[in-house]
Formats: sequence, structure tokens, C-alpha cells
Amino acid sequence: MRKWKSLVMTCAVAGAAFVGMGQAEEVRAEDGADVTATSHKERTTSLEEIDTSQQLSRFLITSDYDFTYPDAVRGLYVTGHSAGGEKFDGLIDLISSTSLNSMVIDVKEDYGNITYAPEEGSVYEDIGTTYISDPEAMMERLEQEEIYPIARIVVFKDSILAEERPDLSFQENGEVWTNGGGDAFVNPFEKEVWDYNVEIAKMAAEMGFKEIQFDYVRFPEGFETRDEDLEYTMGDYADLDMDNTQKRVEAVTDFVSYAREELSNYDVDVSVDIFGYAATIEETPGIGQNFSKISENVDIISSMIYPSHWGPYFGLDNPDEEPYALVDEYSQVENDVLGDLDEPPLSRPWLQDFSAPWLYSGSTFEYGQAEVEAQIEALYENGIDEFLLWNANNTYTEGVDYLKGKEEEE
Repeated sequence: MRKWKSLVMTCAVAGAAFVGMGQAEEVRAEDGADVTATSHKERTTSLEEIDTSQQLSRFLITSDYDFTYPDAVRGLYVTGHSAGGEKFDGLIDLISSTSLNSMVIDVKEDYGNITYAPEEGSVYEDIGTTYISDPEAMMERLEQEEIYPIARIVVFKDSILAEERPDLSFQENGEVWTNGGGDAFVNPFEKEVWDYNVEIAKMAAEMGFKEIQFDYVRFPEGFETRDEDLEYTMGDYADLDMDNTQKRVEAVTDFVSYAREELSNYDVDVSVDIFGYAATIEETPGIGQNFSKISENVDIISSMIYPSHWGPYFGLDNPDEEPYALVDEYSQVENDVLGDLDEPPLSRPWLQDFSAPWLYSGSTFEYGQAEVEAQIEALYENGIDEFLLWNANNTYTEGVDYLKGKEEEE
């Protein structure tokens, strides 16, 4: 039986939920319906004021699962395949046998799929998968094991939606533009894209997740070198009296603020993944991330500070080989930046639990127990008590002391 309970009956514009979704071969996304953004105030308009022929009634729903925020989140990234497959038991065993306590589970993954099948008739039915065949059983297992659930939603990296709706993406010579990895992005200036993702976030909240973590909240990397060459719209931002860098920052920040407001009636926290280097500069010139502005609009900020993802920085020639030093240096910078905010969010960085062979022409510097613990210890020494571990294959190092340095401190 579903552990959901209705709180408030409201109405939402049917188009805002992408009612017109269709399916192309190997591509599932929205088919071009004219979508109008709907604010929270519009959603709570009384039924008498609504033209029912154009509206879709729905319930705001909160989960009745019994999840309690842990002493400090110490979590793992989990793909939809892992959450719905054989790896799930092993990951639960790892958490249950250590001081880990949380999972960040893909709900909308990097390509644009939803990792479970929405209910029949859902406007998102065509982008659903069976990676997680029984979401309710998954949530009940997490509840039973006392594992805190966080839903990861990839926002502006979305090949499915870009191919189905090129007008919501970036085009080059009449074709959807893709990066060097073959990935397409959708346009953060387009508020239609905002609603597309926020509605998925609401579904995740209704499933029982206690936190919505938005990832790829940005323009494509290096966008400052191609923004004048690609074809795309700027919507409401076109006529703002600011340069393109500032417009990108404004759009990304506004999305985060909008998403948090739209989720304010749900019992969830809102977090955003952000590039680590964004904390070290005033704002990123291409991708539109301003660390301080995003931080002011979230409950948790999760910087991706994997040592392998930095070039020479902080006086370190190869940060990948110096995980403690990199995290230590970064943490000091982040603490200063967050310390200048009136209401700073909780810091919960992403740490590296993988090796990076692409950095080396010879033997690879391998990540194991010592390297993972070095990052954790550096966080604790800088007063940062929460963290998440990333391994794309969900194969995590054994024998790690996830309280390394914390026990000595206390």
C-alpha cells in the first residue's frame, strides 16, 4: 500500500506538466506542446476561479515514510541500475556495516530518462524506464535500513529533451549541438525547461525522498567560447542590461530560486551540485554558476571537489596525487565564502572514490582507503561534517573509516 497522504487539493495547468509528450525512436521526451509556467500562487487558486477544461486537478502529497535526518549525512551515489539491481543489496550492506547513512539515487539521470516507470497516464510516462522496477519496495527497504534518501535530478544536461525539442536546446547549423562527449544540453534561459524538471522533483518528493539534489545546474562547459556562434533563445533575459556572462548567472540562479520556491510546500530540502572551482572565483564565465548566489537559494551546497578534476591549483602541481592537501585548501576557501553570507547553506561536498587514468600517460595514481580517508579527514579538520562519495560504477573502496579524523577531534 502506498505510504502517501494528501494534504492540500490544488490545480496545475495541464500544459505545465508537458501533457503533449510523445516518443521518437530511442528518444522519449516532450513533443512540442505550448507550455505555460505556473507559479505557486496560481496553483493554489480556488477551484471556482479555474477553467476546468484547461486545468488538471492534482493533490499536493507528502510522504509518510519515517526517515530521520542523520547526525550528519555521509552518503554514496547510486545509479538507477544499481538501485533497481543486484548491487543494491551490497550497497545497503556497506552502509549498514559502516558509519555511512545515506544514498543519493538517480531519479532523472544524465541522458534524460526517469529511472522508474511513472504511473500509467503520467505525462512523464514516455521517459520512464524500469531501472527501478518497484520504487515503493525500494523506499520501504531504505526506511527499514534507516538509510536517508536523496533524489538526484540532472537538469540542463538532457539529450532526450534536446533532441525532441531542439527549440529548447542549442543548435549549430540547424542541428542540436553536442559537446565532445556527444551530450546535448537544454537551455537554462527557457522557463519551460525549468518546469519540466521541477515537476519531476515534485514526483520524487511524493515518492518519499527527503531531499532533492539538482545536478548539471549550468550551461555547457566552455560556453563563453561558443555563445555567439550557437543558435538559442534568451527569453526574458534577452533585454537585460548586462553582458552574456551575467545573463547566464542570472538564469541559473533564478532557476535555483524558482525550484526551491516551487518545492516549498513539500517536506524536502533542496541541494545543488556545483563545480568546486566556482567557490574560488567571483563567477564562472561560461557555465553561469555563482557560488554565493546559488548558496543563498539552497539548503545544502555540494561542491564537486574531486582532486582529479583540478589542474594545477592552490600551489599543487597535480592535485589528484594530493587528496588531503586539495580538500584542505578548498575547504578553507569555501568556509570564507560561506562565512560572508547572512544565511549560509550546509556544506556537503562530493569526494572522489575512483582513480583517474585519463590524467596519466604512465601508471595511474590509484585511489584506495588512504586517499578516500585523506579527503574525509581534511573536511573534518575544517569543520565540514558532511560528505558524499562518487564512483560512477558504484564500486566503493572497502575498509574506509568514514569518521577518520572526526573521532580524534571529539
